[in-house]
Amino acid sequence: MAARPGDSEMRQRRVPVCRLEELGERDARGFSLDQPTEGHTAFVVRKGKAVFAYRNVCPHAGNPLHWKPHAFLSKQRDLILCSVHGATFEIESGKCIGGPCPGRSLAPLRVSVEAGEVVVYPD
Repeated sequence: MAARPGDSEMRQRRVPVCRLEELGERDARGFSLDQPTEGHTAFVVRKGKAVFAYRNVCPHAGNPLHWKPHAFLSKQRDLILCSVHGATFEIESGKCIGGPCPGRSLAPLRVSVEAGEVVVYPD
């Protein structure tokens, strides 16, 4: 049977993360891409009205970025921070701008806000 237009979108995996209002203007939320699992395998970051999503893997050494649940941002909440080696990343692009992996980037994920809910499409 031939695929109908839109079939691929209907099968696309959708991971609801949280309600947009649960994230502050400069806030992050870790979540699991695969249930059940321990820890955060991805995270979303809100900066103003925009939301970005990345895999929780530092491009320098492959370790998770956070040091405690949902702790992905610098003290000033203006950069993503790797708690292991201190690498810093731009929120909007995921590009490393300080630390041991300059020029490398976090792996982005497609994210959208649908009816007030932050949703990630990992595939």
